[in-house]
Amino acid sequence: MRILNFGSLNIDYVYEVDHFVKPGETLSSLSYSRNTGGKGLNQSVALARAGAEVYHAGKVGDEGVFLKDYLAESGVHVEHIFVTPVPTGHAFIQVEKTGENAIVLYGGANRAVGSQDIDQVLYRFEAGDCLLLQNEISSMEELMEKAYRRGMEIFFNPAPMDEQVLSYPLDKVGWFIVNELEGSILSGAQEPEDIPRAFMAKYPESRLVLTLGSRGAVYADRNTTIEMPACRVRAVDTTAAGDTFIGYFLASLTGGAEVRSALETAVQAAALCVTRPGAADSIPTAAEVAAFLPGRPG
Repeated sequence: MRILNFGSLNIDYVYEVDHFVKPGETLSSLSYSRNTGGKGLNQSVALARAGAEVYHAGKVGDEGVFLKDYLAESGVHVEHIFVTPVPTGHAFIQVEKTGENAIVLYGGANRAVGSQDIDQVLYRFEAGDCLLLQNEISSMEELMEKAYRRGMEIFFNPAPMDEQVLSYPLDKVGWFIVNELEGSILSGAQEPEDIPRAFMAKYPESRLVLTLGSRGAVYADRNTTIEMPACRVRAVDTTAAGDTFIGYFLASLTGGAEVRSALETAVQAAALCVTRPGAADSIPTAAEVAAFLPGRPG
């Protein structure tokens, strides 16, 4: 069983500023950094560091080849990352002194994924392999349909959530991994405790993993509900915590772990992630997660 992550690759341009730039204003930044980004990239890094065999598919421009190199150095198979004339997807991020941020996102090469790319990648995978998807690339409907017809098990993290997600062939999704907002929109339930029941009524053939931040996570299918409390840690930066959870959960599950054990490992990995600053660089290794002894809320 192999894992294919057909997902985004972004360059994050981060500027520390005294305040958000105003219309007509020219503002000097206090610092600048260029970082790896994209939910797809983060989740592939998490999968690889958790010990899974993961193949990343996606697109970058010439200036984004270093993202492909970063994934390869992290242990990800990168032969399905294509270089295109379209600029790499990127974000311009202002971070002001209170820690608040303002972001301008450009989809770029992530939005240039088409039928030919999908066919070129999927024919190398087969029934029983896993496909992990987020909502940051184009041609999602076609990708889901074709992967389903090949017999692949689809894991879908609908982030960032938008109205277009509701038009996707969601009946083809085997596993949904969602936060409270995404779960509420997809299920129609307003309260977090009502989401699992409402979700299973709407998607009875699927399985749900609902992440609840500091309150842990919940798994649900037609017959079972499993609650996993969060770990008690001092959070420094929550960036990539959700991506870390997803990578470790899927790696554990495909590695033969029971759902409860996979949830516990994922919760621990996410807890360790938030104790560190940064995005992909804050994702822990399997050895670090195994050695981590966080508290549990009382």
